[in-house]
Amino acid sequence: MLKVISLMKRRDDMTLEEFRQWATVEHPPFGLKLPGIRRYFMSVVLEDSPDLPYHAVSEFWFDDKDAMMAAFGTPEGKAAAEDAIAHCSLRTRLLTEETTILA
Repeated sequence: MLKVISLMKRRDDMTLEEFRQWATVEHPPFGLKLPGIRRYFMSVVLEDSPDLPYHAVSEFWFDDKDAMMAAFGTPEGKAAAEDAIAHCSLRTRLLTEETTILA
């Protein structure tokens, strides 16, 4: 299974609470519409600091890279990306394979 991790930094003109509202309430409906998505988590930092490189982490699971590419290539995937671009000053995407160390 492929896990996509997106590290996101809020826009400078947004407070952490505004960003949290966007990340946990407004943005998730975009992700939930992605075809082939298996799991979806969003985590937002508890406290703000000027030293933080990122303020949130999203995690998406897909069966494989082809399923992920197909999902992000759909109109729903493009809308999700546009929404993230509009609310983040920086995004870094990592394609990973998860290894369970402790469950």
